[in-house]
Amino acid sequence: MRRLPPRPLAALATAGLLAVAIAGCGTESGAPGGLAAPGAVTGTIRAQKVMQLTRTHEETGMTLLEGPAFHPDGGLFVVDVTAPPGKPKVMRVDVRRATVRAVHTDGRGAYTSAQFSPYDGRLYLTDYAHGEIVSLAPDGGDPRTFFAGEVDGARMNPDDIAFDEKGHLYVSDSRGLSEGAAHGRVVRVDRDGGTATVLADGLAATNGISFDEAYRGLWISELTENRISYLRLGEGGEVASRHTAIRVDGGIAQTDSIAVDADGNLYQGLHGRPAIVVYDRHGERLATVEVPARAEGLESATNVAITPGGTKAYMTVSGPGGGYLYTFDALGKGTRQSNGG
Repeated sequence: MRRLPPRPLAALATAGLLAVAIAGCGTESGAPGGLAAPGAVTGTIRAQKVMQLTRTHEETGMTLLEGPAFHPDGGLFVVDVTAPPGKPKVMRVDVRRATVRAVHTDGRGAYTSAQFSPYDGRLYLTDYAHGEIVSLAPDGGDPRTFFAGEVDGARMNPDDIAFDEKGHLYVSDSRGLSEGAAHGRVVRVDRDGGTATVLADGLAATNGISFDEAYRGLWISELTENRISYLRLGEGGEVASRHTAIRVDGGIAQTDSIAVDADGNLYQGLHGRPAIVVYDRHGERLATVEVPARAEGLESATNVAITPGGTKAYMTVSGPGGGYLYTFDALGKGTRQSNGG
């Protein structure tokens, strides 16, 4: 997640959305696509275009797709972070028919992620610009403010969400990004929205967040340090330990959202390069998912969702050329943690 260039900043401010610091985005030779045995190096996986979802908005000067999340009925929900008022901010994609329809818009929110709660089945969105978490009915109606206000004396810049098995929220708070200061946090919000607790702080622009395959800990990406940290959790959901797990050699790209498959592999989105880097739980780099070289005007692959119980993965790819959905074969099957952010 990074600061927007001047034109989008001005446009968003004019639209009442404030200045949003938004997410966005190695290759070895090897066989493209296909499944790999756990721990096998697969090299480069070539993603294939499914469809274009958005075009650059004149009002904001860009489009940025995030938060792919599967509903239990198979619909894939995606947010457009920089969509202006009146344009679709939440969309539902039928990946089999390659069709998309608008689900929600409003005049205020800048939504950077979407996740369905295992507790109440509603769709939860992080409004980075206003420091809020809102929820919708699956059809896009009945909008509610789930959480707003300060946490330990400071308002959040909520980026991504991970739900535990009971429906409590774990939020990556990207505070300090605009100042270049390590004020990022991980915040736990009870499923009723009544209590918010800082679990970790002093992080470098916290961005991606996902439970591991056994719900024993959280993988988090720190955008401005290009690293993935691991927070081991105790019985009550508190942080028992914390360490740097993976250092990402991203070049000009930065670490964005994270998804985890059933085998515990991490899919690390990149802002600044339309690619996803895949690691195993021990930090070994397994593969790099790339869009075709002929795809022009694409600058980031922020996020990925893997079909529940299957291996078909869908990644959100954006840039001046528009916002797209690409697909590839994941290395493991999809679970709830495979909805990246």
